[in-house]
Amino acid sequence: MKVPAMIAAELRRLTASRMGIIALIALMCVPILYGGLYLWANQDPYAKFSEVPVALVVQDDGATGTDSEGADETVNYGETVAENLIEGNAFDWQEMSADAAAAALHDGTVDFTVTIPNGFSAALTSAAGTDPHQALIELETNDANNYLASSMGTQAVEKIRSSVAQMVGSEAAERLLTGLSDVRDSLSDATDGASQLADGAVTASTGSATLADGTSRLSDGSAQLASGASQLADGAQQVSVGNQQIADVADQAGAIVQDAANTLPQIRTDIADTLASHGLTQEEIDAVLAKLDPLGERLEQGNTTVQDAVAKIDQLAAGSATLASSARTLSDGASTVATGAAAANDGAVQLRDGLVTLADGTAELRDGLASGVEQIPASTPELRQTQAETISDPLRVSSDKVASAEDYGAGLAPFFAALAAWIGIYALFLIVKPVSRRAVTALHSPIRITLAGWLTPAALGALQMVGLMGILAITLGFRFDNALGTLGVMVLASATFAAIILALNVWLGSVGQFLGLVLMVLQLVTAGGTFPWQTLPAPLAALHHVLPLGYVVDAMRQLMYGGNFDRAWWDLAVLGMWLVAALLLAMIGVTRMTHRRTLRDLQPSLIG
Repeated sequence: MKVPAMIAAELRRLTASRMGIIALIALMCVPILYGGLYLWANQDPYAKFSEVPVALVVQDDGATGTDSEGADETVNYGETVAENLIEGNAFDWQEMSADAAAAALHDGTVDFTVTIPNGFSAALTSAAGTDPHQALIELETNDANNYLASSMGTQAVEKIRSSVAQMVGSEAAERLLTGLSDVRDSLSDATDGASQLADGAVTASTGSATLADGTSRLSDGSAQLASGASQLADGAQQVSVGNQQIADVADQAGAIVQDAANTLPQIRTDIADTLASHGLTQEEIDAVLAKLDPLGERLEQGNTTVQDAVAKIDQLAAGSATLASSARTLSDGASTVATGAAAANDGAVQLRDGLVTLADGTAELRDGLASGVEQIPASTPELRQTQAETISDPLRVSSDKVASAEDYGAGLAPFFAALAAWIGIYALFLIVKPVSRRAVTALHSPIRITLAGWLTPAALGALQMVGLMGILAITLGFRFDNALGTLGVMVLASATFAAIILALNVWLGSVGQFLGLVLMVLQLVTAGGTFPWQTLPAPLAALHHVLPLGYVVDAMRQLMYGGNFDRAWWDLAVLGMWLVAALLLAMIGVTRMTHRRTLRDLQPSLIG
């Protein structure tokens, strides 16, 4: 008997009765129902989030804040957040009281609750005061309703936190930028004032230099004047001393002449007495005295002249003394003026140096203010608003995909299609005989027996995969970058799984069939169909690199999404090695059966 005949005989056996046909059709539909229904149910759950009921409790009573111009205004961020959530329609937000929300969460009417408590706005505006503190958003979940809903709530609250932080940050940044703009305007005005001050300081510095030059000349002139006045005082003092000496001599001479003039009458009397004693007559005495009278008269005249001269000399001495005193006073005054002029010159020099420093300082102030103005860019209200939005949300993620699944269902399709292929083959082996006992007895050709035992479920599995592919591509509308290649991987996977389960049945019988179920469970958790395989415990991660289902999932992803075809070829090579190894193992088992029988071979199987 040849292989086609053995295959035809097995198919006739399967379709020999109405119940057999029904059973075959039902088992053929197992992978279609499994893969199709699951992927249909999970094709795009994210699009249905707007139908997930969520309780929203708003207790915020607002607060007093400041607008972008710095004026006070009443804000209620709680109401704003609630309005944005309801308008965003990310979930089915239902506003209710705290008690109603708690009851709804307990009863399962809502999947989670979000509460914006009292003081929410006050906390958001507290950064401008002396008691800054974070605002609070309360999330309450009930895993008894749905665990994934709790995860969704956590993600939703994180998005709320991010959006509120962006909104508040934008407002704060706009106020800051407005303040910087005002500072820039003030700095610009200050720069103009500093420029005027610098110009005035330069003018004052120039004037102070001129003043210093003038006071220097004044100091030099007053010093010369003081020196001349001192010399004049010294000369006047010498003249005064000389005049005083002359006056003293003149006074002595005047006194002598005065004494002579005063003693002249007595001398005349003495002469008369002497002449009289010598016997001269009165007439003779008078004659003698008459001879002396002219001399007396001249003496009187000389005395008068001398006394006049002495008076004039005394007057000259007094005048020269007064002149000397005045000259000394003048010299002292001139010396004081010279000292004052020197001090004035020193002050003028200090003023000049100080004004130069002031001019330099005001120039630095002007330049510094001008530099400050340049470092603060000019802005407009529109620009400040854009800057504030950028500051509050500075990062924009640009994402790209090397290979892309169109939705959640398409992302899971490779995993569940591969799993459906294993389940479909496993189900077929419940009614398909792995090896024909008659063929084993009549033939001694392990190769033909093995091929016939494999090709029957492989062909039926191929039909299963074609049907499942139709559901995925037509009914569910999944897009395939390489549809024929994807179908080829599915058919090869089904054939490989048929060879594996055949080998298990040939060697272990019903125990092997049970091990096929165990292998399915192992591959369910190690294939990396949902979470990355790197998240698995180490022993299971090691099995990921050995068991075939993970390679089927990877190959389907590469071909369905337009990924790395080289990886797909490697995956197919691994599947080919599994296929060949399983067929060889089955062939060895059939060879053993053709040479000797065991008690297990003669006993009926507990399964199938």
